[in-house]
Amino acid sequence: MVLFEAGFLGYYQPKLESTGIPMLVVNTTDEAGESTPRRLARFETDGDLYVSAHHWTRGWYREALKNPQVRVEIDGVTADYIAVQVDGEEFQDVATRFPIPFMARFLMGFPPKRDILRLDPATSTEELR
Repeated sequence: MVLFEAGFLGYYQPKLESTGIPMLVVNTTDEAGESTPRRLARFETDGDLYVSAHHWTRGWYREALKNPQVRVEIDGVTADYIAVQVDGEEFQDVATRFPIPFMARFLMGFPPKRDILRLDPATSTEELR
């Protein structure tokens, strides 16, 4: 599974934007203070920006939960955001509007239930630590 995630998906994911899937680059910060960029599919609904952890590898998601100050690049524009875990009615609404197709789940080896983060624009210009 790790080989598939790192190899196949690592090769094809940068090309997803050319297929019409909007992408972003999120920089999360680990416990050592190191920032790591990850390319993720993004989706927007009702003016809110979301990303989904739906692969087996979820390091970026765990880092965003521990340190919700993230830096995001969308179409060459970089800004700071606060990552907010989505649950309850909001989760159901977003998951219903943006389902993961069966073939995608099959290719990912039927990963665990997805998690969703809403990325709220940060009100502070404080640098990420």
